[in-house]
Amino acid sequence: MQGFKQIDGILVHFYNFAWLKLFILKIWENISKFNAKNPVVTIGSFDGVHVGHQQVIAQLNAIAKKNKGESVIFTFSPHPVKVLHPDKEFVLLTTIDEKLELFAKNGVDHVVLFPFTKEFSQKTYADFVKEVLIEKLHIKTLLVGYDNTIGKNREGNLGELLKLSNSLNFKIAQQKEVRLNDDSLSSTQIRTLLSNGKLLSASKLLGYHYILSGTVVHGQQIGNKLGFPTANLLPAENKFIPGNGVYAILVETNGTSHKGMMNIGIRPTIENYANKAVIEAHLFDFSGNLYGKFIKISVIRKLRDEHKFNSIDALRAQLKKDKIFALETLHKEFGID
Repeated sequence: MQGFKQIDGILVHFYNFAWLKLFILKIWENISKFNAKNPVVTIGSFDGVHVGHQQVIAQLNAIAKKNKGESVIFTFSPHPVKVLHPDKEFVLLTTIDEKLELFAKNGVDHVVLFPFTKEFSQKTYADFVKEVLIEKLHIKTLLVGYDNTIGKNREGNLGELLKLSNSLNFKIAQQKEVRLNDDSLSSTQIRTLLSNGKLLSASKLLGYHYILSGTVVHGQQIGNKLGFPTANLLPAENKFIPGNGVYAILVETNGTSHKGMMNIGIRPTIENYANKAVIEAHLFDFSGNLYGKFIKISVIRKLRDEHKFNSIDALRAQLKKDKIFALETLHKEFGID
């Protein structure tokens, strides 16, 4: 995982943000060594860690603080769909690394990345609670979704968990239903907005600008010939990609941030390269070699759809206009020149 150090079997990431607050997030892949003070646990995928998830995390942290304990998010790796339906196509708003960074930013103390298997999927909710949550994590409180269920055949509903909590001596708290402007929040809703180029609406639901991250790979050097060299991004498997088009972006690499623009699409103007989808980021204020480097792209606004131009010169002229538009957009959004 990007940026994580392994210490005594515990994966620890230190985040030092611009406002100089230090977050320490402990990530557990081996729960036999799990150790937390009065753990308050919630279970879920948290894809996107959107505004709704952030409110759940705030509730989790508040309960932990009230009980002089520590907050714990229990999630699965790999994603259950990948294990139970390996041939099914699915996409996620956040990679594991992106999700962990967002957990840290929201003040979570611990994350359990539990290995999901077909065998585990057959475990009853009662066995899961007893064998994993009680015997391994030693939970004091379980924060459950307002309409979520756990265990085989989803039999572990709120009523059943309340009965179990009495016999196993732990507390149950129920998540509040999270809505924004009287509308429910969902990762599906956010993906639809991103597909349709509605970045402003998507960022309001996410609580941050959508992120694309990955390793820079070699391309065909087309950007260099156009006067706009690009970093070709290789995203993680199953990562959701916004709709084709040109975007204003901010790119973080080696601890610094750079303004830029990005094209997602098939480059229809370029002969012999059309129909091969790529993600290409051009950094305005950067010169250097990014091949093999890990970068994080914050997707700010969609500038235009992808078009086929009559000539390379026409495309080059449009890219110059795109740069001006991107800089204006970034100035309006962040006040940066």
